[in-house]
Amino acid sequence: MRMIQRMIKSQFIGFLCFMLLWEILHLTLHTHTIPSPIATFVYSFMDSKSLLLHSLASILRVIIAVSISLSLGIPLGIILGTNKICKGLFSPLLYFIYPIPKVAFLPIFMLLFGLGNVSKIVLIIWIIIFQIILSVRDGVEQIPSIYFKVMNSYQSTTMQNYRNLILPAILPQVFSGLRISIGISLASLFFAENYATRRGIGYYILSAWTKMNYVEMFGGILVLGLVGVLLYKILDKIEAFCTPWIRR
Repeated sequence: MRMIQRMIKSQFIGFLCFMLLWEILHLTLHTHTIPSPIATFVYSFMDSKSLLLHSLASILRVIIAVSISLSLGIPLGIILGTNKICKGLFSPLLYFIYPIPKVAFLPIFMLLFGLGNVSKIVLIIWIIIFQIILSVRDGVEQIPSIYFKVMNSYQSTTMQNYRNLILPAILPQVFSGLRISIGISLASLFFAENYATRRGIGYYILSAWTKMNYVEMFGGILVLGLVGVLLYKILDKIEAFCTPWIRR
């Protein structure tokens, strides 16, 4: 309970520091391109229904992409971590693709899957899945071999090895990979939502910028940050539930 209170207090202090820095920039620069935090909050409250719809659209795209990435990336990562032949064949390809900026593939996805939600979701999957595969593979390889010998001494089946040894061992790496991937995917989603869509926080921000409505633009930026915090908090709760043996 005290730890939760300290976390809430720390985040509240961080939020106040951010607001203070924002207000200082507003007062010192004297430009309409940086509105005051109070004006931004008031406008966002008045436009809360629209902001909520745009935020839900972005969150839904991220959740769908993360779910698909996990369902594909975890089995592939386990295969690479347990099968040396597959690792030798496909690891060089992963190392080549991984550092390439994935946003560069957005025009290709739009040509293949259209301009709607599918191409945007596929882009996020393309960003997330390699991080998950590599995290899972590394997690499997870090399991001491003695653990497998112990499982074999109890004549455990392959499914029992996966359920009782491999999956619990790789979960921390999976969540670490997801934290990195979610931040990158939100930034990429902001870029992708500027094309052929009328729903999404990225569209909301760029639309406000084109209208020179900077209060609305900063409101969208603030909500985008809150969406990121929300996703990270949900991920923390899921991790605490799935990995209770890890001391935090």
